[in-house]
Amino acid sequence: MATQAPLSLLLTCFLACFASTSAAAYYNPSPWSSSSYAPSTPNPILNAIDSCWRTKSNWAANRRALANCAVRFGKDAIGGKYGKIYMVTTSNDDAVNTKPGTLRYGVIQTEPLWIVFAKDMVIKLENELIMNSFKTIDGREAKVEIANGPCITVQRVSHVIIHGISIHDCKKGKSGKVRSSLTHVGRRGGSDGDAIVVFAASNVWIDHCFLARCTDGLIDVIHASTAITISNNYFSQHDKVL
Repeated sequence: MATQAPLSLLLTCFLACFASTSAAAYYNPSPWSSSSYAPSTPNPILNAIDSCWRTKSNWAANRRALANCAVRFGKDAIGGKYGKIYMVTTSNDDAVNTKPGTLRYGVIQTEPLWIVFAKDMVIKLENELIMNSFKTIDGREAKVEIANGPCITVQRVSHVIIHGISIHDCKKGKSGKVRSSLTHVGRRGGSDGDAIVVFAASNVWIDHCFLARCTDGLIDVIHASTAITISNNYFSQHDKVL
């Protein structure tokens, strides 16, 4: 989408294509998992977000504490902090007839959920993934890729956290039906092929993701979206990052 957001858009972008040696220790220009950037001996020179959780040896036992680590305009994004843990067990996807265990089934629920992954997986979405409010996608401890199909839409919702996944080679969505909740299937015109679209949304935090080679842009933040933080991400092989 080429439409520019209003100048009043509250957007904080920490572009993580750093040349510094501290960043080089954590970033790899190929799809990665958060397990590859969470060293057993934490680097003493960490930014405020990383210091908030990486230095805690038991972070995996309290994953939801990540929601306390956001900074700047999206600092109040809580995602699924007060919800149950939902485990993605399969890379399968159906845009209409969603099944338990899939990523899509988790993100369309109306209740808050903290979404994690049982194993490494590459998810090729059948159509755009429409997220509901109060959701966290947490890719730590797994190598999770969303690739080679339509990707993520965060539209008219709030409190979404996307952390530690790879989103690359995204394609345009198809015109057709897409489920956005357990009770609603709507007809969509087809997404533009961005990695993540944030459209008229609020309290969104996108952190430690790898994004590359998409048909349109990598991240679109448009239509008066507000309270957004984009931090510590690696943008690669694209001339239209934001």
